[in-house]
Amino acid sequence: MRTFKHSLLTMALGLAVSFAGLTQAHAADPFPSKPIRIIAPSSPGGILDLTSRLVGKKLSDQLKHPVVIENMPGAGGIIGVQGMLRAEPDGHTMVMGSLGPNAANYTLRTNLPYTMADFAPVINVLSMPNVLVVNPKLPVTNLAQFKAYAATKPGGLSMAISTSGSSGHLAGELLKIRLQVPAVNVIYKGAAPALTDLIAGQVDFMVDNMITALPHIKAGKLRAIAVTTKARSVDLPDVPGLAELGYPDIDVGVWVGLLVSSKTPPAIVEKLNVALNAVLADPEIRATFAKQGGVAVGGSAADFDKFIRAEKDRWEKVITTAKLKPD
Repeated sequence: MRTFKHSLLTMALGLAVSFAGLTQAHAADPFPSKPIRIIAPSSPGGILDLTSRLVGKKLSDQLKHPVVIENMPGAGGIIGVQGMLRAEPDGHTMVMGSLGPNAANYTLRTNLPYTMADFAPVINVLSMPNVLVVNPKLPVTNLAQFKAYAATKPGGLSMAISTSGSSGHLAGELLKIRLQVPAVNVIYKGAAPALTDLIAGQVDFMVDNMITALPHIKAGKLRAIAVTTKARSVDLPDVPGLAELGYPDIDVGVWVGLLVSSKTPPAIVEKLNVALNAVLADPEIRATFAKQGGVAVGGSAADFDKFIRAEKDRWEKVITTAKLKPD
């Protein structure tokens, strides 16, 4: 009888241990355990939106889990960034970061509602040149003519800005200073509405990224004057870089990458990084980026963190020296 009772007790203890183990395993479900959300802090049709959707689709295939894209435009990308920071810091919400809200704004804005310490960089996704474009009705085909034409316009030209603090905005400000071109800034909530007005002739020029400007350039709806990087773009081989036009200090490209809250467990950040590196190695992704004028970057989370910090330091010097202000 004692042996029988002992056996029952042993069995009960074994079941209890097994149940506890199952409960712990369920509590520590492998990531991801729900749909992943990528916040694009811009309106639909811009580089942050388009890149998020392209990467999100492949990431969904990679993780065998849904990935949804949510647009949160406004305040130079700050609203979208805050949207990510308000989410549960479990890796299921990322933001497609960029130069303005995640590097330049630390110097450009005095009332930024977050700090660099609030973020854990996951991966550098994409880089590409900016390009100075004008409405084709403007009687200019090169930078010298652009500068001369601006001097004849009472009150200056009008410059469309997709997002305050973006690489296009900063490159445009540097261009205005170096060329001594007077221009009034017109701020939009994304590249799509800015380009619509530029094509319609409501504004005179814009410095935009290749992914959104290139289709309109090829269609003849916009005229490319110069790219804002030192080297020419392979997609616009006949368009000179500003360095060869006598402005080597203006070297402003576009970069976008994914970030999460710094409270996210490092193991989840690493898992996302591994999955996204696989996404960026995909031949279809690389070919699509190349067709749009960009390059898939990739690398470790530490690489991206180092890059962002270098960008912050670089733009701190530029913004302070040029006395740039947000619009």
